[in-house]
Amino acid sequence: MTDVDEHGNGGPVCVAFVSVLSCLLLACSYVGSLYVWRSELPRDHPAVIKRRFTSVLIVSGMSPLFVWAWREFTGIKTLPSLLAIMGIRFEGVVPAVVLPLLLTMVLFLGPLTQLAMDCPWTFMDGIRVAFDPCFWMVCFSDMRWLRNQVVAPLTEELVFRACMLPMLVPCVGPAAAILTCPLFFGVAHFHHVIELLRFRQGTPSGIFLSAVFQFSYTAVFGAYTAFILMRTGHLVGPVLCHSFCNYMGFPAISAALEHPHRHAVLSSYLLGVFLFLLFLFPFTDPAYYAPPTPLCTLTSSSSALCLPSS
Repeated sequence: MTDVDEHGNGGPVCVAFVSVLSCLLLACSYVGSLYVWRSELPRDHPAVIKRRFTSVLIVSGMSPLFVWAWREFTGIKTLPSLLAIMGIRFEGVVPAVVLPLLLTMVLFLGPLTQLAMDCPWTFMDGIRVAFDPCFWMVCFSDMRWLRNQVVAPLTEELVFRACMLPMLVPCVGPAAAILTCPLFFGVAHFHHVIELLRFRQGTPSGIFLSAVFQFSYTAVFGAYTAFILMRTGHLVGPVLCHSFCNYMGFPAISAALEHPHRHAVLSSYLLGVFLFLLFLFPFTDPAYYAPPTPLCTLTSSSSALCLPSS
């Protein structure tokens, strides 16, 4: 990273202020784009989803301009290209597709085991469905599926990780950026409170508690995908992990406690967490992804997050 004081348009405090302000404006633009359409219909109505697709795709497509404007204003020089520091590159793309998704599936070993036990399909049935074009045609014609599995993961990871991390890393370093970036993502999800109150889908206190819970797990998830982007230097991994987690949903721990084979299910939950922690750094080792990863070039100090495992 180029020295900010020497080449930038201000000292570290000024750069930090510009970076945080840019992230706030980007988050507000993303959430605000969802409400440019006036409608009395709920958020899951296909007409509402289609309109929001239009506005959120426009904002997401323009989001790299925030990073470009930030770079021009602060004077911070980025040796890799703008797209590269956002995780859009080809070097090391194959492991970037496979390893982060596999790591996330390991974490969900318990829910996956539970799903396999309760599913009436055989393994071969699942394979046949996965390769059936009609199945995918039905999926892509379902607006809710398209939102949860494609548009939301792609646009949210682009805006809240790929665009915000490059602006935060030079100010606070890789580790603090990973913890700071998800706060914008978590707060952005508070807009669901407006719709829940508007359509009276619960008591105010219940809606507030639900929002706090959602903020908590979205912030933790955001830190995880930010960690993946930082370590691998690729956007594709966080997008695939986001899509997979949206499909799985939050683990149904209460159902696991009441499952007929709860000992096996709970054991798989614990095993999944253990294996996830064991493989977290090895599976995201920058050595697999053409190091040094572009985001790590934005920091002037070495960080364990950016170094290949010895």
